[in-house]
Amino acid sequence: GDKRPAGGAEGEPGAKRAAQAAARQAFLKCFRTLADEILEQDEVVTAQPPRAVEWLREMFDYNVPKGKLNRGMAVLDALRGIKQEVGEAEAFKANALGWCIEWLQAYFLVADDIMDESITRRGQPCWYRVPQVGMIACNDAILLECSIYRILRRHFQGSPAYPRLLELFLETTFQTACGQLLDVVTAPIGQVDVDRYTPEVYRNIVVYKTAFYSFYLPVACGMVLAGLEDEGAFAAAKDICIQMGEYFQVQDDYLDCYGAPEVIGKIGTDIEDNKCSWLICQALLKATPEQKAVIKAHYGRKEEASVAKIKALYREMGLEALFKAYEQESYEKITKAISEQKQVPDEVFLKLLQKIYKRSK
Repeated sequence: GDKRPAGGAEGEPGAKRAAQAAARQAFLKCFRTLADEILEQDEVVTAQPPRAVEWLREMFDYNVPKGKLNRGMAVLDALRGIKQEVGEAEAFKANALGWCIEWLQAYFLVADDIMDESITRRGQPCWYRVPQVGMIACNDAILLECSIYRILRRHFQGSPAYPRLLELFLETTFQTACGQLLDVVTAPIGQVDVDRYTPEVYRNIVVYKTAFYSFYLPVACGMVLAGLEDEGAFAAAKDICIQMGEYFQVQDDYLDCYGAPEVIGKIGTDIEDNKCSWLICQALLKATPEQKAVIKAHYGRKEEASVAKIKALYREMGLEALFKAYEQESYEKITKAISEQKQVPDEVFLKLLQKIYKRSK
């Protein structure tokens, strides 16, 4: 039959799940290959004593192939959305780029968790909280980032796509780090100033910290692999991906407060952590002077009673319903933007949107 079912024609939910599981297995197999190439063939690594190589192996395994893998698997999806026939070698290259994104994500998360003093990540203790690790995690984060460029060199050196891919990963890393900076200077640990939490600041953090690496990067990697060179196509893709990234982060903020910890794999702590989240920005817009006083007194405090006060305020303000309305409106806005541009096949974006629309984790 047709190897590329259109958007909704996947047949049985069971068949769809089986196809997803198979794609995930193929993707994970690619991780093993790439990790082993670094651990067993990279001339810098092979010059190290076995203890160091073992550390790298464990560190990769603990931090990289975890999570939902949506970003990494999106590269092959994007490529297939553009090119009808994708051979095995090309599929491997797409998955290798996907893993570069997962390595990038691991690098950000290891560093983020240290900065935020987080406890768990993806259902396990944060890497820096593993007993032998501690602050060695700082260097591990650097090693995770370096791995991206070992993979790119090994698989793309000499290809016309190589400079474009290097530029894409370097640019995205800088954008994301600037987003993280804006996040930490807007809400420094131990300093609560809710007057800084405006929708404009929020949007800026989200676009730089999340949208570029989570949405634009996988799509752009697929486009580069497919041989697309039209700058207009990349600009159109960036615009849509930024909208999706914003929607995704708002969902994330919503789930942090309303999601079930056993489903989302982490205990939400945005309120305690004084995060500039979508919920607090909306609450501040709607707050009466009395409500604002409650926010100032209780936001960003570790005490359970304070967290409960903020959550009660969110309930009182109907933020759950506000989110549902936002979700609907965003979905319509994004589908409209997708159908209005003609440079990139709709399929590329719709596949991503399907994965995140009304997600529970």
